Amino acid sequence: MPSLFRRKSEEPAAAVAVSEPEPDQASKGHTPSKRELGQKTPKQVVAGRRVPEPPAANRREAAKRLRDKQRQERIEAREGMANGDERFLLARDKGPVRKLVRDIVDSRRTIGTWFFGTTFLVMIVGFNRTLNPSIYMAANALFFVMLLATLVDGFMISRTVKKLVRQRFPDAKDRMGSLYLYAVMRSISFRFIRNPKPQVKVGQAI
Repeated sequence: MPSLFRRKSEEPAAAVAVSEPEPDQASKGHTPSKRELGQKTPKQVVAGRRVPEPPAANRREAAKRLRDKQRQERIEAREGMANGDERFLLARDKGPVRKLVRDIVDSRRTIGTWFFGTTFLVMIVGFNRTLNPSIYMAANALFFVMLLATLVDGFMISRTVKKLVRQRFPDAKDRMGSLYLYAVMRSISFRFIRNPKPQVKVGQAI
């Protein structure tokens, strides 16, 4: 008899356990939102948008930020000018015509690059009074030969500039005299100090 009473008391508990819905069935048909799950929606980051800097804490920090910004702008301008970026070029270097003139000069070996070296050598010889007079004469002769060769080379460069500019830019407003001077001044400077930097190799066809 006691066993029968114990069996009856266990059956309702089993029935209750069966009647409880399973978690999957209770949540079927309803997707909980992130807010319900206690999750925060992350902020979207717009591509290419610069995150604003927090305001400066004091005047010293603001001045430091300004100096850093100006230094970075100078670096960008110097690199852009050296690479021939039109945004950073001086007025004398801007435009496709000027770029063509630079390419003409940079594509050839110019005698004028050695003119200043020769001039410097002649000046050293001239200041030394202990040398033989024949050395003075030789140095002066070398100077005039280099000067004549530089003038001839500048004339040939100017002819090439005139020819190619008229062929490729017939409607150009630039004066030919200013283009000649621009080409000659670039031709007498050493290649490694030219600014903007040469964009073509020596011997390359233009």
